[in-house]
Amino acid sequence: MAAQVQYEELARQLSAIGAVKRDLGRILPPDCPGGSAAVLTLLGRHGDMRMSKLAELLAVDMSVTSRHVAHVAERGWIERSPDPADKRSRILRLTAAGHIQLDELSRRSTDLLAERLADWSDDDVGRLIQLMTRLRESFGDCRSAPRLAHFAPAAESVADRTTRTPA
Repeated sequence: MAAQVQYEELARQLSAIGAVKRDLGRILPPDCPGGSAAVLTLLGRHGDMRMSKLAELLAVDMSVTSRHVAHVAERGWIERSPDPADKRSRILRLTAAGHIQLDELSRRSTDLLAERLADWSDDDVGRLIQLMTRLRESFGDCRSAPRLAHFAPAAESVADRTTRTPA
């Protein structure tokens, strides 16, 4: 098992991933903000779905999901059809224009990663993918509430360290 200091460094490094995400966000087309890109990506990955399923996958409130869906629908990237099983619900589906936009998003992110990781070997990139996949799987379904009991001792130990006076 890794030492506590390694987990602390890992937490710092994971926080720094925000810089990578911000760079990826900067390359999005002006008419396709992050929430819209997430909707397109999830529909591309999982196929047609109800709004409730999309909200669950996005891990956001239904009102936030509705705004994102309205944005992509206004641009013609998705269509909303009545759900045959429940006429009150809508099924979301990528349109041809949505597939084109999704391809453009993929191209932009792939190009940025290729540029930034140009000095990495294929093995290093493959290992990063493998480790990030494993990390994500270790967290399981992140939409569920965290087990707070596991966080309390760590928070106390950090507080103890910051309030200690040097000997």
